[in-house]
Amino acid sequence: MSYLDLQPKFDFQRVGKQVILIEIDGLSQLDQYINEDFTNACKAILNCLGKVVIMGMGKSGHVGRKIAATFSSTGTSSFFVHPGEASHGDLGMITARDIVLAISNSGESREIQTLLPILKRQKTQLICMTNNLESSIGRATDIHLCIKVPHEACPLGLVPTASTTAILAMGDALAIAILQARGFTAENFALSHPGGTLGRKLLLHVNDIMHTGNEIPKVNRDASLRDALLEITRKKLGLTVICDKWMKIEGIFTDGDLRRIFNTNIDLNHAKIADVMTCGGISIQSNVLAVDALNLMQDRHITSLLVTNGKQLIGVVHMHDMLRAGVV
Repeated sequence: MSYLDLQPKFDFQRVGKQVILIEIDGLSQLDQYINEDFTNACKAILNCLGKVVIMGMGKSGHVGRKIAATFSSTGTSSFFVHPGEASHGDLGMITARDIVLAISNSGESREIQTLLPILKRQKTQLICMTNNLESSIGRATDIHLCIKVPHEACPLGLVPTASTTAILAMGDALAIAILQARGFTAENFALSHPGGTLGRKLLLHVNDIMHTGNEIPKVNRDASLRDALLEITRKKLGLTVICDKWMKIEGIFTDGDLRRIFNTNIDLNHAKIADVMTCGGISIQSNVLAVDALNLMQDRHITSLLVTNGKQLIGVVHMHDMLRAGVV
């Protein structure tokens, strides 16, 4: 017989909501510990000449890994060291220039306590997160951040739930306070996230994806409409640029223009491209972010932009280039 057979009407939603309320209550009381100790911790991390090393056992360690990742992605170089592994050689990764942030809800983690005398001997600054300033770890470290919560969500009071949520929130509070104090920008964030969508949007420029040289569809103003259509077909960008020998733009002709002239009396067999082109063309500079080029295309309801250096044509960028680069 399964456990559910014993409780066929068990109310999962009620318990789930109760857990959320308990954790909300814990977080609502956490702001009382955003005090002078919090300020001192932020200043110490800002002034750190090395890295912020996070330590924690069990669930505290799992949350500590996330805090280290948040620090690293927001401009504070950080990594996680397992206290057990530190006792068997990984302690050599930590120097006097670093700061150790030790996480232990009870403040009595033996694995961390074992390391503290050695870290103090090499003058590594120590910050801790515990629920008790008078705990062994709380007394031994330089700065104590309290993460005490009234209750765990576990009815047995055993499984770390509200306490790990508090640890995570305190880590986020540290990271974001330091981020703002440092003047960290979205561009800084993108540098450590080049593979993500935000990274591509903030790092990729038009000159990284534009078509140049022989890939540019172009004809001179004396070319026939037929020659222009052949150029559009060859270059597969849905347009051709009309320019002089110095690459100064005179006009543009697109697939859409071709469809529109079918409703006119123009002799398609003998027309010159200068007779049917659209003068000028919408252009952008090569050093502009690709995402800004995309926004311009969307605002003007077009699929291509001419890329210029002053008045000289140096490339063409198409909506498909944005798709391939992952900007869209």
